[in-house]
Amino acid sequence: MLDISNMNSYHYDMKTRVSERGQVTIPKKIRKRLGIRPGQVLEVDEERGRVVMSKIVQEDVFERLTGILKLDKTTDELIDEMRGPAELP
Repeated sequence: MLDISNMNSYHYDMKTRVSERGQVTIPKKIRKRLGIRPGQVLEVDEERGRVVMSKIVQEDVFERLTGILKLDKTTDELIDEMRGPAELP
């Protein structure tokens, strides 16, 4: 017989209580496993009678902007143009 009690990486015995203000504490093991840190934004939804939280991954602005400028010069040429040619010792 297949024992499915240990197949899920989460423990079924982890419990939390809802406070009067509707707040819950996510167990430390789950926060650590999912990389949830203080200030992390979570999306909360309901699916088939269950509360589902998903980590919102913040977009990296630099990643989004990388490569958007199309220039006819190399980076070194642009730096030389702005600063002047590099002086060698």
